[in-house]
Amino acid sequence: MKGYWIVLGSDLADQASQQYYAKLWAPIAEKYGAKLASLEPGAVLMEAEQTTRVVLVEFPSYRQAKACYADPAYEEAKQYAMKASKRELLIVEGDLA
Repeated sequence: MKGYWIVLGSDLADQASQQYYAKLWAPIAEKYGAKLASLEPGAVLMEAEQTTRVVLVEFPSYRQAKACYADPAYEEAKQYAMKASKRELLIVEGDLA
């Protein structure tokens, strides 16, 4: 079964950190077969206090989604994502997209 990261983020506060995160993320995503997945057409964020962005990242398996998060390379990249905006990340198993 596929694995997903669901990332709930605020507006970007640090564009440079977000760009550096994206640069670090590219080879990590390739290593784990991660790709941005589209949300269903018409998906609307209905209740939020700080969330203004929702990102769905699809992995070939739940195991790979968890392994990617635990990877030391992602640990480094994550520091820049956390500087770029406030966010929460959930890892789920299923077939969402």
